[in-house]
Amino acid sequence: MDDAGGRSDADGTNGAAGGVAHDDHRVRPENVRAEALKERVYATFTGLAIVLVQLTNVEHLAAGRVAIELVVGILAITAAGLAADVISFLSVHSRFPDGHEVRVMLRIAASALASAGVPVVVLVLAVVGLVDVETALRIVSIVYVVTLGVIAYLGVRRTGAPWWKQLVALAALMAVGLSVVLIQLAAHGH
Repeated sequence: MDDAGGRSDADGTNGAAGGVAHDDHRVRPENVRAEALKERVYATFTGLAIVLVQLTNVEHLAAGRVAIELVVGILAITAAGLAADVISFLSVHSRFPDGHEVRVMLRIAASALASAGVPVVVLVLAVVGLVDVETALRIVSIVYVVTLGVIAYLGVRRTGAPWWKQLVALAALMAVGLSVVLIQLAAHGH
C-alpha cells in the first residue's frame, strides 16, 4: 500500500493494510477508503488502456474475446495490487498479516474488481448481440474516462481550495491521466 515503505504517520500508524496501528493492529477506515480508491483508479486506467487498444483492432475481435481480455486484465492488476500489499506488509511489519488485516486487503482488492462492473455488462450486451463490439468499446471507454474524471473532480472539490486552485489541480490531474493513457497505449499497442 502507499505508505508501506516504512513511513509513519504522525499518529503512529504505518500505511500497510490501510494504516495498521503499531499497538492494537486496528485499521483506520479513512486509510482503507483511500487505498480502495487508489486500487480502483489503477484498475480503471488499466481497463481504459485495454479497451483503447482493442478499439484500434476492433474489426478483428469477437465480443467474447474482448470481454475476456478486459476481465483478465482487471484480475491481473487486482492480483498484483494484493500481492504488493502482502509483500509491503511483510517488509514493514516483519510478520504476516492477521485475519482482520487480510480481510481489509481483500476488501481493498475487491474495489479494483468493481471497476469492471459496468464495462463488463456493456461487453456482455455485445456478446449477446444487442450492440456491436465497436459501439460497446466506445461506451466502455467513455465510462472509464467519466469515472476517472468524477474521481478526480470529487477529490479536488474536497480540498476546500479556492475554485481557481481546484481548476488548476483538476487540469494537472487530467494531463497526468492523459499521459498515463498514452503511455499505456504505446506499451500495449501493436
